[in-house]
This record gives sequence, C-alpha cells and structure tokens, in this order.
Amino acid sequence: MKKARQATLVEALIPIIFLIIILGLSLTLFKVDPQIPLLLGTVVAALIGVYRLGFKWEELENGIIQTITMAVQAILILLIVGTLIGTWILSGVVPSMIYWGLNILSPSIFLVATLLICSIVAVSTGSSWTTAGTVGIALLGIGQTLGISAPIIAGAIISGAYFGDKMSPLSDTTNLAPAMAGAHLFEHIKHMLYTTVPAYLISLVLYALIGINFAGKTLDTAQIDLIQTTLLNHFHTLSPILLLAPISVIAMVILKVPALPALLTGTVIGGVLAMIFQGASLADVMSAMHYGYESHTGVQSVDDLLTRGGLNSMLWTVSLVLCALSFGGVLEKTGMLETISSHILKFAKGTFGLVFATLMTCIFTNIVTGDQYLAIVMPGRMYKEEYEKRDLAAKNLSRAIEDSATVTSPLIPWTTCGSYMLATLGLNPIAFLPFAFFNLLSPIISLILAATGWSMEKRSSHH
Repeated sequence: MKKARQATLVEALIPIIFLIIILGLSLTLFKVDPQIPLLLGTVVAALIGVYRLGFKWEELENGIIQTITMAVQAILILLIVGTLIGTWILSGVVPSMIYWGLNILSPSIFLVATLLICSIVAVSTGSSWTTAGTVGIALLGIGQTLGISAPIIAGAIISGAYFGDKMSPLSDTTNLAPAMAGAHLFEHIKHMLYTTVPAYLISLVLYALIGINFAGKTLDTAQIDLIQTTLLNHFHTLSPILLLAPISVIAMVILKVPALPALLTGTVIGGVLAMIFQGASLADVMSAMHYGYESHTGVQSVDDLLTRGGLNSMLWTVSLVLCALSFGGVLEKTGMLETISSHILKFAKGTFGLVFATLMTCIFTNIVTGDQYLAIVMPGRMYKEEYEKRDLAAKNLSRAIEDSATVTSPLIPWTTCGSYMLATLGLNPIAFLPFAFFNLLSPIISLILAATGWSMEKRSSHH
C-alpha cells in the first residue's frame, strides 16, 4: 500500500466546487433540502481521497466518525431543546413571554419595541425563523399602518430575531458553533456578549433615532390584540409565575450547571407547570416532549407561533448536521481542509488576520453554499487547529463563527435563511440589508475586538 499524500489545492477544491454547484441546483431548481447534496459531495470527496490520494475507506470512515463524535453533545442538546420547547409552550411559558412582550408597543418607540419583542420571542423559542414568520409578520403589518417603510421594519425584525438566534441556548446554530470549535455552550454564549451587546445597543439607538419621526401617530393594534386575546383564551393562565422555567435555567447557567442537565431540568419544570397551570395530563406532557405542541386556536399567526417543539422537530436539523459533518469529516481526514486553510492563513498575520480570515470564510461559505450550517461547520473545522496553535481559546473561534455565519445568512437572498425571509416577510433581503443594523455590526465589532485584542482569551489562562 502506498502511503496517502496531502491533497493539492485543485484536488481540495473539487469537492467544494461540486458541492456549490449541486447545492445551488438543489435549492433553486429542484427545491430539495441540502442533506442529499451534502451526501453526494461527501461521495465525491471520498472518491478523490481513495483513488487520487491513496487513503483507505476505513480511514475516511474513521474521519467521519471522529468529526461526528465532536458534535454528539450538541446533537443531544438539540434533542433536549426540542423537548423543552414542547413543554414550555404547553405550560404557557412561551405564550406568556409573547403576551407580555407585546405590551411594550407605541408609535414613537415602534422600531425599538419591534427589536425588543423579536429578541424576547427569539431568545425564548431559539428560532429566528419562527420569530420572523409570526410576530415579525404582525409587526410588519402594524408598522406599515404607521407609515414606516417595510424594509426598515424588516431590518428591526431581522436584528431582533438573529440576536435571539445567536444568544439563545435553544438555538441550533448556538449549539453547533461551539461544538465545531471545541468550546462549551454556556461559555460560548457568555463570550459572545462582548460583541453582541455593543452591536445590540448601537442598533437600539439607531432604531430609536429613526423612530422619533413617527411619534404621535396612532397605532392600529387590531393584530396585536387578536394575538393577545387568542393566547388568553387558549391558556388557563398566563401568569408571571410561569417565568420560573426560564429563570431557573438562567440560574443554573450562572451556577455553572452543564448544558444537558440544565436544559433537562428546564423541560421537567415546564412539564410540571403545564400540569399545574394548564391542566395538562402526564400523557400530554410526554406527547409535547416527543412530537411538540400543536396549536388549534384557529388564528393562523398564533398557530404558526405555537405549533413547534418536540424531539421529532429537531431530527431534520440533526440529519443536516450529520450530513454536513460527514462532508467535513472526509475533507478533514484527507487533508483537503488543511490545504485550503493553509493557503488562506498565509495572509492571516496575527490575531486580527486570523479572526478576519474566519469571518470572511464564514461569509464566503454562506454566499457560495447558501447554507448557514455549512458556514458554521466548515470554517469551524478549518481553523480549530490554528486557534490552538496560536494559544487562543476555542470560544474565540466559536464567537467569530456566530458573528459572521449566523448573522449574515438572512442577508443573502439565495441562502436557506435569506429565501425563508423573502417568503415570509415578502421582501428581498437586499431591501432590508441596510437596516439590519445588528447583523451588519456584529462582524465589524468582532474585527474591532480582534484588532485591539480585547476579550481575545488565551487557552493557557484556562489550563
């Protein structure tokens, strides 16, 4: 057996170019989900690995398994998050957060309120898509009656939705980024505060300034009233006591309880509250944990908002993660990722260069593959070793990934996120891009921190 050799740049790029083409066709022409294209890309990479580079199939299979092993914790967390969302909706926790959140509307602070409401809903559901597709649509309608232009409102909706998507432990991307970089979930979330809080505060100020022009207008709250009344009618109680569930999870995070037990406890508390406050049976709770909550209020926007959760709802994401990791695993094992990253890193001098390379690779992966998950998985695998070599903590990498891959995905019309926002809000992402302040500021602030070295923690300080 001849010894396997390192891939050349051309060989390394073939599977990636193949993937870009087949993903492009699948998402636009065939309207197929990205899983199968990823598997086909894995096949192409494996063929090159075996027949061009001289690897044995067993080695590639081990590479896939090793890569997937790194994400097993994230996959387990995702499954538990599914059960948690199910019980939190059944118990009225999520409906309460939405109900109270909608109370903070008035014309002069409409855009600020939009940002805050979308943030609350996205943090409490872990989903930017659901937030935009439900409260987002309602707010878009209300804002337009005030005479605020749709792209500006959409910018505020997207900013809030992606703030929540980025910071919520219930979000799949927030779990995937640290899994790829080798960081811990809650450490990763805390580390993101350095870039996220400044981006968020600046966005709030900008929306407040724009909003001053609309003071004194009257608010058409029919849509909001409908959502609130429907919630009140379909849940026995929406008392603030229900907020015990999220508060307990936050408390466990502060007390450094690991993610899995913390989220499982949150699920159990949700189940108990559902039985006490909503009169749910144990069977209802278990069903919500497995299959999610099904809302039948007859009001479309409320049903869309609340029909979600459950272990099953996460299986699509898990299958996508497994397919993306298989592709990444082969590229990594055959040294293709190393070939590509070493060419990029020739230009990356110092910490600033490394973070810049990370941000650009994530945004580039979003643009060419149209897939947010790949934009998290690939750069995460590519740069993990380099951050270690330079003695930088893994959470610096996971933060850079979220500051770029997660937040830019809805701004690109042909990505899964961008096309979803187009379908939901009825606006081309290019239209709201200039007003999605939070999404635009996140990568910029990430770069500023890298340039100043502030909050760029070393690995050695941990060990």
